[in-house]
Parts: sequence; structure tokens; C-alpha cells
Amino acid sequence: MRLDGVLFFPVTPFDGDGGLACEMLADHVAEGVASGAGGVFTACGTGEFNALSLREHERAVAVAVSATAGRAPVLAGAGGALPFARECARQAAAAGADGLLLLPPYLVSAPADGLVRYAREVAAVTDLPIIVYQRANARFTPAAAAALARIPNITGFKDGLGDLDLLQRIILAVRDATDREFTFFNGMPTAEMTVPAYRGLGVTLYSSAVFCFAPEVALGFHRAVTAGDEVLVQRFLGEFYRPLVELRDLVPGYAVALVKAGVRLRGLDVGGVRAPLVDPAPEHVARLETLIATGLDIAGT
Repeated sequence: MRLDGVLFFPVTPFDGDGGLACEMLADHVAEGVASGAGGVFTACGTGEFNALSLREHERAVAVAVSATAGRAPVLAGAGGALPFARECARQAAAAGADGLLLLPPYLVSAPADGLVRYAREVAAVTDLPIIVYQRANARFTPAAAAALARIPNITGFKDGLGDLDLLQRIILAVRDATDREFTFFNGMPTAEMTVPAYRGLGVTLYSSAVFCFAPEVALGFHRAVTAGDEVLVQRFLGEFYRPLVELRDLVPGYAVALVKAGVRLRGLDVGGVRAPLVDPAPEHVARLETLIATGLDIAGT
């Protein structure tokens, strides 16, 4: 499985009664794939993995696989308590997913060796390729990352810490530990802000929450980066992404709630977020709408 281009992390739509809106999810995923997503990561962080039941997770993955129809790889989230993570892995494979994004264990802090054990025990129940997400309470040492790379079906490492010194040492340790293909990518919230820095380490893949609601902007930025158009890159960062990050940081959880509001602003009624997240205040939605217009203008659409 090879990933390329802009990676799409769809939101999980909920209906008026708070249940999973499968038809809306299918539309959302199909639109993202048609727009040019390089991979679909369903029921992950932006998809409110933390708020889904096992049954909802299973249905969300199946819907994404069906809506994608083989046009892009589909990876499913797995994480939380070990038995829950293992069951997510099993049912994602049964639903036809192409891989897994292994999210951090819930709440507990653990030593690096324990995190490797957690990943190994999830990997043991599936043949699917797994990308391990370093973030918050899942922080790996270079030696631990090298141990991950020796697990046959762990094939990638997503960094959500932003500690570039640590990541450089992890990359070097993994390269020393194995000569097989092993993928690194930038998993920072609003990852575009740090794309230039990560590219300096040779990490070119990144997740794009903006792709959910403004694929024109996300793709325009990606084209500017890959073409080396520094003037356009800086315009995107200064006029769109920086104000978006400033808005995102006003309220905890806005990294998801604003994305969902953006999808609604673009015409797809995906509902609100589940507790403990809160939907954006009206004045913040208005600011987001203005930002979207600015981003579309920069992208020339």
C-alpha cells in the first residue's frame, strides 16, 4: 500500500437524533475521493473515533470502503483500550479496509516499551498494514520506534508531537533497524503549518483536515509546495492557515468541531460533534466562513 498526495480524514456525520448518518458519510467520502484524495482515513481523530461505538466504527469503515470503491486506499482508526483496539482491527479487516491508523491508548501514560507491546498486540490480530500515531500520551523513543519497525505489518509512523529533533532521531533509528519500506508523515493538527519544516527532514506526506471542507485550498497548497512556489506557499500560510490555527486554538476540541462546521458551510449537513466536544459559537463559524472565502480566492477557485 502506497500513500501519496493529500490524505483525507473525513468527519463522521451524525443525524438529527445523534446517530451515525451513513448516507451522508458515503457522500462525504465520495466527494473527497472525487476531489483527489490520496488516501481516506476513516473513523480517526477528525472522524471522532473517541466518540464511536464498536458497531458505529464497523459501519463507518464499511461505508467508506464502499464509497471509495477502490479509487484510494482506506485506512481505519483503531485505539483506546487494548481489547477495543484489537476488535477495531479485526472488524476493519473484515469490512475491506486497506490498513489501520493505530491511535494512542486511552488516558493512561505508559513507557515506550509498553507502547511497543500495545502496538504488537494489536498487530497480532490482523495482517493489515498499520501506521502508528505518536501523539499526546503515546511518545516513542528512537529505540522503541525501531522496535515497531521490526514488527512485519507495522509499516509507518505518523508524528503528532512536532518535536523535530526527536523525529529526526527516530527516522535515523528506523533506517538503521530495517531496509524495508517504512513511511513517515506529518500528523500535526492543521499540518500544513509545519509542512515546510517536516519536508526538511524528508517527510513529505501529511494529513489535511482542511481537505474535508475546502479540498480546493488543500490541493492548491499541496501543488504550491511540491512545485516550490514559495511565494504562494507563504500566502496560503499567512492569510489562510495561520488565522485558521488561531481560530482553532480558541476552544479545546475546535480542531474537530471547526472542520465539521466547515463541511456544513460547504453544503453537506454532517451534524454537530458529540460530547465532550462542543460546536463552534456562531461568531466563530462566521470567521470560518470568511476564511474559507479567503482560501478559495488564494487557490484561484
